[in-house]
Amino acid sequence: MTKIEDAIVHEVEDDVKPKTWKQRLWNVTKLVLKLVITSALLYYVFSKVHFSDVKSRLVHANYWWMAAGVCFYFASMIASSWRLLSFFKSINLRLDPRFNFRLYLLGIFYNFLLPGGIGGDGYKIYLLNKTYKLPAKKVFTAILFDRLSGLWAIGLIIVCLKVFIPQIPIHIAIPAGIFFAGTIIYYFVVKKFFKEFAKHFFKGHAKAVLVQTFQVLTIIMVLLGQDFSGKFAPYLLAFLVSAIAAVVPVTIGGAGARELVFQKSADFFHIDAGLGIYISISFYLISLLVALTGIYYLLRPERLQEGLPTAEEIKE
Repeated sequence: MTKIEDAIVHEVEDDVKPKTWKQRLWNVTKLVLKLVITSALLYYVFSKVHFSDVKSRLVHANYWWMAAGVCFYFASMIASSWRLLSFFKSINLRLDPRFNFRLYLLGIFYNFLLPGGIGGDGYKIYLLNKTYKLPAKKVFTAILFDRLSGLWAIGLIIVCLKVFIPQIPIHIAIPAGIFFAGTIIYYFVVKKFFKEFAKHFFKGHAKAVLVQTFQVLTIIMVLLGQDFSGKFAPYLLAFLVSAIAAVVPVTIGGAGARELVFQKSADFFHIDAGLGIYISISFYLISLLVALTGIYYLLRPERLQEGLPTAEEIKE
């Protein structure tokens, strides 16, 4: 095991089972810092936008459309776990799709409800390394490329949305050209330095587009729940940019960061700031609702293990 792999494993193990009071204190400190940052961002946003407006939208929403949004978001989670399988196959880790999906749900539960300690990705690294003795660096890299594919798909959809947003004063050829050139460089870096991931590169990234499409459809359902009949593109673009902002792990589940992006986008894209923040909060609540399903596998770990192949079966 290399020093990098050893560091990854030990960091995750310390988060799973903190061994000293300093490690416990650090986990609590991370949670407090995230709470402070999240609260500060939300306070700033609601100093600019009346909370009563957002509250009224939540109370009077059409919940049939919201339920459809939950279904599309759940579909995006199924597609996300399917995408992750492609990157696991790159390192010859062939998991049962049902086990992988259960592990994915538990992972998003960790990300949302236990923000001060281990994250969902960290738990996957810990469990798969412990079970299959795979190098932690390989599992970490597979999960990293899974995340990068998601960011790539967001970039692709943002470029496509530019066609419908005249407020951005640049020709579509410029962002499209930059994205295309970046994609070529990205692929050749993978092919040169991470050869094993090149095999499933296109398949994994195609699945990433499916994931983001389902999440865009989630936002469209949320808008329709407000009897919205205006232009969808500016709100969708703001949402995708907010998704990138939420990746930075300094808030709880992206709360505060998403709302800030919508608030700052309002003037530039000529959108309703109250509606934008309502979209952000609705998406957070939908994400939280789906994440709560993962608690079942925390309470019933034996159910998580069903369908988990042995190390010998993986080698075969």
